[in-house]
Amino acid sequence: MSLLRWIPTFLAFPLGGLLAGLAVGSVADPLMALAAGAIVGAVVGGAQWLALGRAVDWRWPVATTLGVAGGSAVSVALIGPPVTTVAAALTGLVAGLAVGAAQALALGRGIRTGMLWAVAVSLAWAAAWTVTSLVIVDLDRGHAVFGASGAIVATLATGLVLRRILGPRAARQVSQAPLAAAAPTEA
Repeated sequence: MSLLRWIPTFLAFPLGGLLAGLAVGSVADPLMALAAGAIVGAVVGGAQWLALGRAVDWRWPVATTLGVAGGSAVSVALIGPPVTTVAAALTGLVAGLAVGAAQALALGRGIRTGMLWAVAVSLAWAAAWTVTSLVIVDLDRGHAVFGASGAIVATLATGLVLRRILGPRAARQVSQAPLAAAAPTEA
């Protein structure tokens, strides 16, 4: 997996958050969190799917959308909106676990790898929300997702884990496959 392709996906988080904020407003209850999470998940899942290329299929953006929507709704139901640093970190743990578990199914790499991915995303999202809570001065507005500062943290952490899971060869094999198919064969 190419980290150079993965790193720019951090921009999908603030973009998804902006779109969710415009469409839904503040995340104040589980229904609003579900709707906002679906928007964020679709943007983030789509960007990550494009970055991962042939390493994943159409299930990745669907899983991400469902994971962010469901995880956001559950976290708001359990914890409330992420308006304090503690609430934000717990939101990251809960929502990140839902996203990671859904994406693990899309990865299809077995139970141990799936569990590793779910825990990695959960911890990365908790760290991302914590970083964002220390940077954003208006956390009490009920944002749908962490900001760009947290997105960089989450993207770097998950990118390193994905590279370990998928290996550096996945990107090279995909980019060399068309060359091998186009090579002339000897008669």
